[in-house]
Amino acid sequence: MADNCCVSQNDNFICGVVEGFYGRPWTTEQRKDLFQKLKKWGVGCYVYAPKDDYKHRAYWRDLYTVEEAEQLGGLISAARDCGVTLYYALSPGLDMTYSSQKEIATLKRKLDQVAQCGCKAFALLFDDIEPDMSPADKEVFQSFAHAQVSITNEIFQHLGQPKFLVCPTQYCSARAVPNVQNSDYLNTLGSKLAPRIDIMWTGQKVISRSLSTESIREITDVLRRPPVIWDNLHANDYDQKRVFLGPYQGRSPDLISQLRGVLTNPNCEYGANFVAIHTLAQWSKCTSDPPSITHDNESMKLETESDEEGIIDLPENIYHSRRALRIAIKEWIPEFRRQKQAHGPIIKPQPTISIMSPVAIPLASFNTCMATSTTTITTSTSTAPLSLSTTNNVEPISSTTVNGSPTNVLQTAVAVTMNPPLVIMNSLVSESKVISEPMDCNMSPAPSPQSSDTAMNTDNGSSVSMQIETPSPSVDMVVDVIQDRKHSYERDLTEEDLLLMCDLFYLPFEHGPQSVQYLTEFNWLKSNAYLVSNENLRKSKKKDSNDSKPEIEEWYERAKRMDELTEQVNELFQRLTFSANRELVHDLYPYVWDVRCVISLLNFYVKWLSEGHFPQSITNYTLGSYTWFSKGWKESFMSGDQEPWVFRGGLVADLQRLMPVDAGSDLFIYKPPDTPTNKMYNVRPYTFEDESAVYNICRCTCYTSVDDHSINKSDLPDLIPDRLVGSYLTLSPELCFVVEDNGTIIGYALAALNAKEFYQKLQVSWFPEMCSKYPLDNSTEEIQSVSQEIINWFHSFNINQELPDSNALSQHQSVMTYATLPVNNDASVSKRLIICLLAALRANGSFGVHVPLRTKDQQTLEFYTKMGFMEISQGSNLNPGYTYLGRVF
Repeated sequence: MADNCCVSQNDNFICGVVEGFYGRPWTTEQRKDLFQKLKKWGVGCYVYAPKDDYKHRAYWRDLYTVEEAEQLGGLISAARDCGVTLYYALSPGLDMTYSSQKEIATLKRKLDQVAQCGCKAFALLFDDIEPDMSPADKEVFQSFAHAQVSITNEIFQHLGQPKFLVCPTQYCSARAVPNVQNSDYLNTLGSKLAPRIDIMWTGQKVISRSLSTESIREITDVLRRPPVIWDNLHANDYDQKRVFLGPYQGRSPDLISQLRGVLTNPNCEYGANFVAIHTLAQWSKCTSDPPSITHDNESMKLETESDEEGIIDLPENIYHSRRALRIAIKEWIPEFRRQKQAHGPIIKPQPTISIMSPVAIPLASFNTCMATSTTTITTSTSTAPLSLSTTNNVEPISSTTVNGSPTNVLQTAVAVTMNPPLVIMNSLVSESKVISEPMDCNMSPAPSPQSSDTAMNTDNGSSVSMQIETPSPSVDMVVDVIQDRKHSYERDLTEEDLLLMCDLFYLPFEHGPQSVQYLTEFNWLKSNAYLVSNENLRKSKKKDSNDSKPEIEEWYERAKRMDELTEQVNELFQRLTFSANRELVHDLYPYVWDVRCVISLLNFYVKWLSEGHFPQSITNYTLGSYTWFSKGWKESFMSGDQEPWVFRGGLVADLQRLMPVDAGSDLFIYKPPDTPTNKMYNVRPYTFEDESAVYNICRCTCYTSVDDHSINKSDLPDLIPDRLVGSYLTLSPELCFVVEDNGTIIGYALAALNAKEFYQKLQVSWFPEMCSKYPLDNSTEEIQSVSQEIINWFHSFNINQELPDSNALSQHQSVMTYATLPVNNDASVSKRLIICLLAALRANGSFGVHVPLRTKDQQTLEFYTKMGFMEISQGSNLNPGYTYLGRVF
């Protein structure tokens, strides 16, 4: 397909990009790069509407400074040079009084300033606001729609009837009251708004899985003009765990003749939008779907489709999303090889936000007329707990929510606290110039908003806030540039790598074909793991039996396939890490890093299952719930009947749910490295060859925590390891795991299934050996050394002193210990290692584990607390020096 076609089949068709998401806006340089790409792909429209640019929405009344106006003028000029129409949009609806002549004059003055910068196209956006009028407006206007129509028409005339867009408050069928045909609001817009003003529409939902001919005809009749589709298909500002790299689909090219245009509102991460925009450009030049595929069944077919060769030979006027994806990927590869630096640590450009229904409030605001690629902003947020849709919630939602209509979803308001003021850097004025401006945002900003250092209270009484951490002007910016890169094809991303990445992060209502393969393979292996357990039992009874049943061979073949699939993700991760375009790497690295971590966990679990260390009688109950495969979940996910923020987390969350740790969602929450690293920490089952490494880690981590220098390490080098880890390695090796850094063991997690039975075995088979190895010291010293205390412990072990009280033990029957070397600076390693241990315990029928700690060991106490362990018991009168921490899973 020709990528350099300059016009679509309809010369008047508006097609392009709307930068209309919540979160950190794009930089000026990124927008200019976008204009070059739009020119190349024959797409001619860009709408400047970043929700959190503070002079676009929250502080829409404020005029631009001289520097900002020059920056904006340069942006408009750059778009014009590329043949791109730049629509400048304002969102005044949060707090505007429509009947106030002063307010109207302020709006005109702001848009006049933009017109003086060379802008010839404009937009007013009234989305995500309260539909209620002020008392003053009620005295003047018949309805909210009449108020918006009045001001829009007046501004349109004032500016000389330019190209003009408006986004209504009821911008999709789901928000039309009571419905599209009978909505007084939409009918008023259709009948009263100037005919040359185009109206934006998102479809059936805020994020529509598909657009039907019937629904477009319906809204066209009501609005009395074809709509411009504001397409949120690739928007990801509602979920930090998801990015959408799949192709434009679910919209037949047959719709082009019935639409005024299509504008994609894509991912927050600029570099992640290559496929979204490229495939939209391809779609805009086509005339029909393939004969056997419609926009309603295309994705369902492709989910199991393995042979894609036939789609390449389709005529160029036929749009097939999978072919469009392949074409886009081929052109995307050179972007990764461009030498480009990234400034500052990896950050998520979007904050944790709540999509308000029907209103969204202003979040962190950024002045993007000043922000450039040298801006470094770290955003952290906290929101009140949500029953269904918190960003990091990986628990399955209730069936009533999946199968019913989501009501009152994501109603949490997010306040903004900014202290110190946000630092804005503008390299177009001066690379070293720093401009500080206060940027406090209120629910309804007044003409001159007052600063506030307090967080807002939500309806449930909890306080929520967002803090912006800003670099000091005197501190040099951290620049990520690849070091010592060998330009070899082995480290360059391939088309297959990018296809895999796109499949892993596909679209809001479906996973890519290769993603489904990971889900299916792991689920099958876990569901049929009892075959391995039975086979091991059979062979143990028939020691001379080497034959294997066909189903056993299939299980191991598929386990090998799972290992190969995991290695493909590892290779993708490695090659992405070494890509020359560091800015692009920063956009994509957190997502690939996250999914690689989860898939490596699944692969570990498969390897552990292959050893059959669990009883077959409880396998079906304890190996975990299969949320993705449970009745109704997959169908509801793919139907498009729900808004996609109901299904938080995407593929990563669906993979996490397959791990049998139902109460372990907190262990899946971890921050990616600040700068890309190719380190891959892998968890695996312990083997007897690992004993010396585990002992050495125990020495390194435990000797340093013991405030006693009387332990003679040369005379008794194994004393503390024998005390803390030796018994686990000897009596419970099937529940012992290690973590490796490029083949070097750096940590361990060890457990025993039943603490009481474990200690009973110690008395019979472990302590006699230890008593022989460490004879009693008949020293008469009043204060014993730590080494003497340990030796005495071996000789006088009392099971009643070691166990927590009976109530705590009934809920936390298993016992564990853990340690890693300080060389590990990745906070996620500890969580992943503990997840693996808990999953193995769960598969063996345990639902709770405890850790006995010395009361004075505050450092270890804090670590386990961060891992979700809570105090369950204090030491008994016989052994008051212990605190017991535990957690259920």
